[in-house]
Amino acid sequence: MLKKTVSLFVVTLVLSVTACKDNGSAKITEEDMKSFESEKVSATANQSMTQGENVSENQPSKPVDGKYPKIQFNKLEHDFGTIKAGEKVETEFIVKNIGESDLIILDAQGSCGCTVPNPPKEPIKPGNSAPIKVSFDSTGKSGQQSKTVTLTTNTETGKEMFTIKANVLPKEGSGITQ
Repeated sequence: MLKKTVSLFVVTLVLSVTACKDNGSAKITEEDMKSFESEKVSATANQSMTQGENVSENQPSKPVDGKYPKIQFNKLEHDFGTIKAGEKVETEFIVKNIGESDLIILDAQGSCGCTVPNPPKEPIKPGNSAPIKVSFDSTGKSGQQSKTVTLTTNTETGKEMFTIKANVLPKEGSGITQ
């Protein structure tokens, strides 16, 4: 009886091993890997080019005639002074184009979500000026605050920056001390 059980076990084991044996039809060949790698590289290159095209849309292009616009601000910093937490304040920076070609502000970004710039949408002709309104929301802020606004432009440097500041007092009864 023991001999039959051992024999049955061995036969089952042999069948299991041979039934699971790989016949090679599902193997990935070296050619498959090379093909996959080249497709992956090609897709990555296409993605990089596409991303590069998107980036270049927001990058200033060099003028054909070599004449750039130049920015002159009425101020590079605005201090709101002392304000209360939760207060929303706004100021205006005046931008003048003192260059030789139209000034285009492609993008304007605050250094955090509490600082929101609103630049002009139209090009600024040489000799003309336009306002950039900047709002600051002091909700959740306390103490000295300094935030920057970065403009992406078609000037020679491509980037321009100015700053807003405020001393934010905590709300009364908030338990927050400076």
